Amino acid sequence: MNTNLQTGARHGKVLLVDDQQANLRLMHQILAGDYELFVATSGVQALELCERGAPDLVLLDVVMPGLDGLEVCRRLKQHPDTRGIAVIFVTAGTTPEEENACWAAGGADFVTKPVNPLTLRHRVRAHLQLKQYVDTLHALAFVDGLTGIANRRHLNERLEVEWRRCLRSGMPLAVLMIDVDFFKRYNDRYGHQAGDDCLKRVAGALSSAMQRAGDLAGRYGGEEFLCLLPETDVAATRALAERVELAVRALAIEHLDSATAPVVTISVGAAVVHPGPDQAPATLLQRADAALYKAKQLGRGQAFVSDEQD
Repeated sequence: MNTNLQTGARHGKVLLVDDQQANLRLMHQILAGDYELFVATSGVQALELCERGAPDLVLLDVVMPGLDGLEVCRRLKQHPDTRGIAVIFVTAGTTPEEENACWAAGGADFVTKPVNPLTLRHRVRAHLQLKQYVDTLHALAFVDGLTGIANRRHLNERLEVEWRRCLRSGMPLAVLMIDVDFFKRYNDRYGHQAGDDCLKRVAGALSSAMQRAGDLAGRYGGEEFLCLLPETDVAATRALAERVELAVRALAIEHLDSATAPVVTISVGAAVVHPGPDQAPATLLQRADAALYKAKQLGRGQAFVSDEQD
């Protein structure tokens, strides 16, 4: 049975938590083949696994030595990175007070012991289908309607998440702030429909340049874009900033009113920080914005990288 939540799931990642191996084997037998299953034999291990890579659903025993299931659920619901994980309690309790304790802790549902295989399968399927539906709506709310990449709301949310993650790990966090050079002149000469098409193509080039699953390119507003790069140092950030500038230039979109080149170009301001407890994500954006201003001062159509020493 797997204990690594970074593994990709077939139809959903389900974490089984119980201190009794017999119970784990039974649930694994019932659900194996339909889902990617992971196991934890204590409350502490369950929390560690959820923090490393959130599962889609947790089947959680209530009575365990040390950290019991109710406290595990409370802690999951208190943490911003794990509060969205649905928890189904697996309990031998049948009194109203015991059921109420499960609801009060933040449980989404519960099944009673001894487990009815058909009931367990249906409960798990129902909650994973609900999560898929919610995730779809969530994704639509975070997609820019014109370009099809992340919108500003999504970028801001992900920035908060990655900031906290890098703060815990001590790893650097980088952003690229990008502006399409002389875009108003482009609209004035070629029309707003051409302007929209231009933004779509720029967005496609930026998105294609993101080579890791954790990197995110999005439209920040108007002709401005932002790329979020977790765990990326100054050298890698500089290389990516130069790559996206060249990728947009290589689109060869005619721009005869640009003072930089006869094709559409971008200015890129990049910043890298190691998040600290006395800082906020706005610090990183401010540095990237200042770097973007410097790239424009230097003539546009280029990247300027600011690090923590600037």
